[in-house]
Amino acid sequence: MRDNRLKSPEQATLHYAWVIALTGTAVLFACLGLGRFSLGMLLPSMGSSLNLSYSQMGLIGTGNFVGYMISVLLAGMIARSIGARRTITAGLILVGGSMALISKAMTFYQIILLYFATGIGSGLANVPMMGLVSHWFLKSNRGRAAGTMLSGNGIAIVFTGFFIPWLNSSMGAAGWRAGWLSIGVMALLIAGLAAIFLRNDPAQKNLTPLGTPPANTAESQPISHNEGSSLRRTMIHLGTIYSLFGATYVVYATFIVTTMVNERGFGENTAGNFWAVVGALSIFSGPLFGGLSDKLGRKTGIILVYGLFTISYILVAAELANLFLYISITIFGLAVWSIPTIMSAAVGDYAGPEQAVKSFGFITLFFGAGQISGPAVAGYLADITGTFSMAFWLCALLTATAAGMTVFLKSPPSG
Repeated sequence: MRDNRLKSPEQATLHYAWVIALTGTAVLFACLGLGRFSLGMLLPSMGSSLNLSYSQMGLIGTGNFVGYMISVLLAGMIARSIGARRTITAGLILVGGSMALISKAMTFYQIILLYFATGIGSGLANVPMMGLVSHWFLKSNRGRAAGTMLSGNGIAIVFTGFFIPWLNSSMGAAGWRAGWLSIGVMALLIAGLAAIFLRNDPAQKNLTPLGTPPANTAESQPISHNEGSSLRRTMIHLGTIYSLFGATYVVYATFIVTTMVNERGFGENTAGNFWAVVGALSIFSGPLFGGLSDKLGRKTGIILVYGLFTISYILVAAELANLFLYISITIFGLAVWSIPTIMSAAVGDYAGPEQAVKSFGFITLFFGAGQISGPAVAGYLADITGTFSMAFWLCALLTATAAGMTVFLKSPPSG
């Protein structure tokens, strides 16, 4: 007779939660790592081939983030209707299909429309995937689990940092088209993996969430009216802090390679190697700072990270010797996925697993608003001044502001 009793984490040799986390790593590799962060490597050759201005390059990124923001509004509702697994799979299919079609695009308007669709797919995959952390992991393990998944972004950056320049050198002017087609096919394959391995809830595998149970049952209690009002205020505070990350990191991720090639005189292969270094360092970013936030607290972790971002942006904005550019790249790589990692864990701490997807989607709206403004403003400033220096100075000011705002963040419920 089948035993339908739920198993505790200790009864499983390898808790299926880690299968979820590793599958999540592949999902983020595809939906954000390939769907978003490959753009920085593809822009120089694509912009040259299609004669795009800096403003148009920025608007391509902005179009992606508009799509992402729209999908964030829908992701929670869709996930509740058809389940996280199906939502994530559908999102990845849209990401892969739209990127493959960009390889055939001939005009700026075709690219921005297709990359808008990529953004929609990215949001449909990312938001439910990050929400699954709170279902499969208790508070004691959430930061490490979220960080593990976010390492998929870093792996994608390493991959594109080597793969795209190799394609460009091998195929010349058609290299960027082969790049879009290749990463589109990869995203479609990962959609198949997500459909096979993801599960919406531990109960589907006769398991309980992984982690040390809290001293009380605060995470599983219904939220009262007063608590709900307090939660909304906290989510607005968190979201505002998150928006400043969205507005700044994306400027660096989108334009640092273009800055190195067009302003610092680096070859595309050399700039690609440095972008791959960012990716290699960022693989450790999520687990490192997620684990630190498990131990030191989410507030301390956020303040520490925004301080590091501020230093990184100042070092590139000041147009110092290349040594300082290398230091900036190192700091950015080590810190880049820390804020999404900590935010995902913090949402679970404040809202509990039942409200996690909805609450993470809510703060992601703020994040998305920041992303929409960042590339467009940076591209406009670069067209006016002929350099991205002013854009990076603005990024440093915004991250310093975010660190100050975090000081006033209230502590989550105990447990």
